[in-house]
Amino acid sequence: MAQVSSFLVKRVMIDQGSRADVMYSNLFKGLGLINQDLSKYNTPLVRFNGRVVILEGQISLPVNLEGKEVMVTFIVVDSFFPYTAILGRPWIHAMGAVPSTLHMKVKFPTEQGIAIVKGSQQMARQCLVAAVSWKTKQDKQKETTPL
Repeated sequence: MAQVSSFLVKRVMIDQGSRADVMYSNLFKGLGLINQDLSKYNTPLVRFNGRVVILEGQISLPVNLEGKEVMVTFIVVDSFFPYTAILGRPWIHAMGAVPSTLHMKVKFPTEQGIAIVKGSQQMARQCLVAAVSWKTKQDKQKETTPL
């Protein structure tokens, strides 16, 4: 969980393999934002499967974790993903964070010392199940759709 623009947001993925900080449209709309709040973003974004993602634009918002706040420029994507946002390398570097996928934790310095945020293995499993279920549904739709 992270606080994005004063809202507590669940299902945030910290991904050291992502070159961008990404917000999915369901979170964008849930924050009460509108398309006029977006600025242009012209660089293509490629998914894990190699397909180019259609981008809505970009927006800068404050993200707060354990009392440490940084401005994050999110690329807004209108696509399904079980997480609501991805905090990638730009956020990791801005925070001075050290993520560990093995321990499902991220550590970063704060004025009070080193903060440790623990991930939820249960939530990660739920997101994985949702992604697999969505992919299976998409594959079945392709099989039944006439050409």
